[in-house]
Amino acid sequence: MTYPQFRLKPLPALIKLLTCATFPVIALGQTTTSSEEDEARQSGPIDEITVTGRLLDSSRQLVEERKDDPVVVDLLGAMEIGRIGDSTVAVSLRRVAGLTLVNDEFVYVRGLGERYSSATLNGARIPSPDLTRSVIPLDIFPTSIVDSLRIQKAYSADMPANFGGGNIDIRTRGVPSGPTASVEVGVNYFTENDSKALTYAGGGSDNRGTDDGTRRLNPDLLAQINARRGRVDVQSILNDLRNTNPDATRAEAEQINRELGLLLNRDLTLQEKSTGPDYDVKVNLGSNFLLSDDLEIGASVSGNYGRDLRQRTRVSRAFGAPDLQVNTADESKYTVDVTGVLSLGANYLDEHSIDVTRLFLRNTDDVTTSRVFFNENAELPEGRGFGDINYRFEQRDLKVLQFSGSHLLGPETRRVVPGGLLNWLPVEPQVTWFVSESDARTFIPNEVQVDLQVVSDPLTGAALETNVTPATSAADFRFTTLDDEVNHYGWGVDLPLNWGESEIIFSGGAAWIEQGRLYSQTELALGSSTAPLASRTGELGDIFSDARVLDPANGFVFSRTGTNNQSYVAATKTDAVYGKVDWNWRDTYRVTAGLRWEDYRQVALDFDPFGFTAQSPVMTTDVEALERAVFQDDDIYPSVSLLWNTSWLAETFQLRFGWSETVVRPDLRELTVASYLDPLTNDLIRGNPGVRPSPVSNFDVRGEWFFSTGDNLSVSLFYKDIDSPIEFFETAASDTTIAREIINAESATIYGVEIEGLLSLGTVWSALDSFFLRGNATFQEAELIAGDAADAPTNNKRDLTNAAPYIVNLLLGYDSDNGRHAATVAFNTTAKRLFVAGRRGAPDGFQQPFYSLDATYSWYPTENLTLKASVRNILGDDITIERLGVQTFEQKVGQQFGLGVAYKF
Repeated sequence: MTYPQFRLKPLPALIKLLTCATFPVIALGQTTTSSEEDEARQSGPIDEITVTGRLLDSSRQLVEERKDDPVVVDLLGAMEIGRIGDSTVAVSLRRVAGLTLVNDEFVYVRGLGERYSSATLNGARIPSPDLTRSVIPLDIFPTSIVDSLRIQKAYSADMPANFGGGNIDIRTRGVPSGPTASVEVGVNYFTENDSKALTYAGGGSDNRGTDDGTRRLNPDLLAQINARRGRVDVQSILNDLRNTNPDATRAEAEQINRELGLLLNRDLTLQEKSTGPDYDVKVNLGSNFLLSDDLEIGASVSGNYGRDLRQRTRVSRAFGAPDLQVNTADESKYTVDVTGVLSLGANYLDEHSIDVTRLFLRNTDDVTTSRVFFNENAELPEGRGFGDINYRFEQRDLKVLQFSGSHLLGPETRRVVPGGLLNWLPVEPQVTWFVSESDARTFIPNEVQVDLQVVSDPLTGAALETNVTPATSAADFRFTTLDDEVNHYGWGVDLPLNWGESEIIFSGGAAWIEQGRLYSQTELALGSSTAPLASRTGELGDIFSDARVLDPANGFVFSRTGTNNQSYVAATKTDAVYGKVDWNWRDTYRVTAGLRWEDYRQVALDFDPFGFTAQSPVMTTDVEALERAVFQDDDIYPSVSLLWNTSWLAETFQLRFGWSETVVRPDLRELTVASYLDPLTNDLIRGNPGVRPSPVSNFDVRGEWFFSTGDNLSVSLFYKDIDSPIEFFETAASDTTIAREIINAESATIYGVEIEGLLSLGTVWSALDSFFLRGNATFQEAELIAGDAADAPTNNKRDLTNAAPYIVNLLLGYDSDNGRHAATVAFNTTAKRLFVAGRRGAPDGFQQPFYSLDATYSWYPTENLTLKASVRNILGDDITIERLGVQTFEQKVGQQFGLGVAYKF
């Protein structure tokens, strides 16, 4: 939605104000020697079986990469992700040591919230389509596009300094080493789904994840609102009429006002429709071509389409009266996922490569919610309560275009350069560069909520009768758009030198990150405070029909609602230069030290899309307000890592130490006074322009044993000290509203230990050679001091939100000797953790442990065919939150059964 009178291009406009690789696919699989092949031929003809890769081998390959990295990292490969059957990047990451998944979207690294964890795509920053956070919700990325996930837990100077718990780099599949073509189809059944699901009249293109215009704000209505300069109330309309006709009556103004309401989409009847299984289809094509002995090019394209339905019931209870004040919400969510990735690559002389990645991702949720609740104004035994019907269609699109290159001035390049122009170079420098331009857009063409009065069963709370609440804002229509644009450019140079038994690499580079975000929201309402009960009873489509709305006896009123400061525009600009030295002596001792200088600038302002006058402008012109909206900071961020290689108790033992100073910056939305309802909690969230970045001191120690059998064990210690951490705290609000505000607390610390290992059970007992065990456990302690800025917290000293005292992952894998069968059983649990902090004596709320057990089985009957079966949440555990032993929230998770078939051509 665009407003004719106010069109913003946030990035160029506000940046001006502020001025002021693809990872190569690892070929995995079992190899046979020539003697083994001879034995196979002598034993007679057999079916040829090509194993796509053993999970054990995949894990060992990624361990090799981890060994070569100078800092503390963890890796998760496509093979392991595929074997476990995780469908999104977010769900996959909970398998990594020290990571927890919150709301199925956001990943907490070492107990630090999503704001402390950054995400990149092939090493570059990308925008977020999430309305309430600049952090990327990782559930929008399907695992089908992933080659590997790299989780860097220790900072290095070649990364942006906005680094807290860690950085998650999503590395997409690149150009294949040979011709490839495959198609995969999967279906899933969700046990919580009934045969009928809640829905409403949508549009003709919903199956494509986009609205066809049915829900959108009527352009004629927008034109009339603009023509009336945003003043659509009856009195303003009457004043306008009397400017040309002094005899105009209030009844005429009321009629015009009601006619404006007719331009809203009022086909609001709650419906039910039959459900079926979820399904998804994945297609992958690619190949490479030798144009000459020196030049190779390649291309791949992959696509994914999926639809699923999730029916869930959420029950919330007030701590003080859990049996009297109850909130029950029945939700049906249809999700459409569309993904396309195009990768192009060229390699010259095996020393120069250029890669291009084009990604399009669409994730659309169409949610219908029916809610009945009882509060202090009407408790359950009274036989009356409240309710609402909510329809929300949210379309999120992400477009990314990336170019990257690597150029080694090695012997082959010197050979082809005429005149020996490069022979004078004493070293073989390598230059890398990248350009990433991306745009995220979230579009909610219409979110409707209709408030209801409920006559209920005084024992069960079940709704017996409902009618629309007598209020002029009984039906709320909200139209929202978000445009978030990020441009990230950078280059680096490596200069290797050999000096005796030492190898020294001098590195340096620069990077530029620009981000602009425009959030625009319009809120309209239609309702009546005087309509008789009969006119407010029945199907919603009938209650808001043309006849009832236009009938003067019903007293319907159309209005513009909201506080006019929900919309905002914001931008950041970061210029950075870094330098590193990597010294390796005899492959025994390695020291890496670096410095990064960043100049960071930000600006954030709320605006009124319907500001037409100097007294009510689109954006403030107050000089002091503009000065407060701009923030600038430049600093130097150091990092040091030490590595010792030896053979203590294993074939290879590595001891790592890391120290760094970084910073965590607030989200763009949090820097304005704009308020909004968090779609996850329905809490009122208030921004705070006074929030400032939080400096972080990071310490890491990791010991790793790599055994000759391929098994490994690692133990990591970590400590983080955060000055003025950015946290949400509850603040004063109305009796039925929970409000939270972002502030800088006084301080926070978190420390802990991570233990991770891979064991082939054949090393314990040869009969178990086909089995292996992989697992990790994290134990940590976190403490936050609220300080004076917090509004009367119950506990001034408490845990960090969602920082779990322990996290455990176990994975038992099986690969048959003939390569035809593979199975995996994966277990995950997270300890009780703080979900919400109390205020004014109210106890803290804790999310209880969730025990997840998943299993997958794959059968490879032929070289080209794979059949897979999976079960999720075998234990049938549910999500619950408690306050002092009182259960205040419950959501049934349900179980999922899946079948899939894949064919390689």
